[in-house]
Amino acid sequence: MLNRFDRSLPPNGEAEVKYLDGDFRVVRPGGFVRCAVTGVPIALDELKYWSVDLQEAYASPEAVLERHKELTKG
Repeated sequence: MLNRFDRSLPPNGEAEVKYLDGDFRVVRPGGFVRCAVTGVPIALDELKYWSVDLQEAYASPEAVLERHKELTKG
């Protein structure tokens, strides 16, 4: 049986994810999601940052801060 996070396997395409408090649920299987700020792919096993309210993922703390600044302008 293969490990689902085996890096030798090709990516499965983009997943659809429901972001929850402290966890996420995969709605449509895939190997990655895209950062809402930068557009870079984030492997599901490396996903650490997301917004439950906005239902979007972020690649880094800097991307989270950038989104926060965008939303609080004004």
